[in-house]
Amino acid sequence: MAHQTETKAKAGAAIIPVTPFQQNCTLLWCEVTRKAVVIDPGGDVPQILAAIQQAKVAVEQIWLTHGHIDHVGGAAELRDALKILIRGPHRDDKYLLDNVEMSGRSFGMTGVRNFAPDHWLDEGEQARIGELSFDIFHCPGHSPGSVVFFHSEMRFAHVGDVLFNGSVGRTDLPGGSHATLIKSITEKLLPLGDDVSFICGHGPGSTFGQERMTNPFLTGAM
Repeated sequence: MAHQTETKAKAGAAIIPVTPFQQNCTLLWCEVTRKAVVIDPGGDVPQILAAIQQAKVAVEQIWLTHGHIDHVGGAAELRDALKILIRGPHRDDKYLLDNVEMSGRSFGMTGVRNFAPDHWLDEGEQARIGELSFDIFHCPGHSPGSVVFFHSEMRFAHVGDVLFNGSVGRTDLPGGSHATLIKSITEKLLPLGDDVSFICGHGPGSTFGQERMTNPFLTGAM
């Protein structure tokens, strides 16, 4: 069941947990235009399509925070079903998108396909849907090409697996680096402000301020 929220009436969002990893595939839309984007369609595409229909929005793009299988496994299928473009992640995750099928076999996920996005994302760019514009931050560490989407006016971010409520992304996978990840969080995300709320790739969201004060990976307790 998709969980719907609104952010100051400018945007709406529905979180659709997908795959055995319970990844937070996010349907995000502009309330003014009802144009929408699907962020990280990791799988269970029929479930995602049903959430789109329920929300009565027009999905125009797919955005990817990074290339791990639980975030991209359904991207090619959803792209073909809706005839839309894929944007992101950063090109440093190309090796992951080139090996989606192999990764899928490792986790027993069938029907996934290797693919390339229509546009790689770089820091300093913006991603737009309807009247909403999100700044792109390249935040490596969990994966080399992880990106974060940030809307300054709404004080909202989608951080993928960079940061979690009470934790951070795992760094024991190929291309991961704990030191790099912590640097991405402390130098790029936390300076955006304690009041910024975020949706992450798994589990409940939080705020940057809450994580700065209580997250053991950021306070030095871990």
